[in-house]
Amino acid sequence: MERRNWTRQELILALNLYLKLPFGKLHHNTPEIIHLATILNRTPNSIAMRLSNFASVDPFHQQRGIKGLTGGIKQVQPIWDEFVNDKEELLFESERILADLEHQTLENKYAEILSGTENLKGETKTREVKTRVNQNIFRQIVLANYSSRCAITGIDLPDLLVASHIIPWAKNEQERLNPENGICLSSLYDKAFDKGLIAINEKYQILISGELRKREHEKFYPTFFAPLAKLTLHLPKKYLPKKEFLQFHLETVFKG
Repeated sequence: MERRNWTRQELILALNLYLKLPFGKLHHNTPEIIHLATILNRTPNSIAMRLSNFASVDPFHQQRGIKGLTGGIKQVQPIWDEFVNDKEELLFESERILADLEHQTLENKYAEILSGTENLKGETKTREVKTRVNQNIFRQIVLANYSSRCAITGIDLPDLLVASHIIPWAKNEQERLNPENGICLSSLYDKAFDKGLIAINEKYQILISGELRKREHEKFYPTFFAPLAKLTLHLPKKYLPKKEFLQFHLETVFKG
């Protein structure tokens, strides 16, 4: 293939994929990398190298002392900074570009999650479509971060897993799509966390609310909640839940 410079659109798509893949899969044999290489008319090796460039500017890996591939930092740093400053716009743009290159529309590609938006018009539709698409991206990022396993139970059935926000979606626009604001939980514990019936402290231990403990004599409690007391989360391989976000949940959501 002819050697050519990377465009902004290609770099955005590379960042999109970087966020959705565990660090251990940034190699040329990964199916998602092969797919992106095909639609960009590039080699899988070139995609894998660009993803490793993003690893080199990712603060998480910098803190671990992992440098990644530093040769392309000047190209990827502006895209990373753009992501940090405006995650919602950049990720939505990346999905729109990806759908176009796959010869689809967003509406067709995400028909299931966009169901019900068909009759919306103008700005209302644009806003709703962006919200739903971005929530879907967030789910993919969070599940990849936790290797598609519930951080409490280890359940690895994707249909039962939720990308649970620590700070609720409506409470903080800037952190909505921050991987450190997500925990992969099975549906039951996602709902319990969302309603403040359980929480997670700075040691990543699970706390059970007083409201829930009042039900300790009921049949469901010893099976589903008693074993959680002080249990430590299965932590992700990349983005840990941010402790400031966990504290916010403790102070504003948890029914201690």
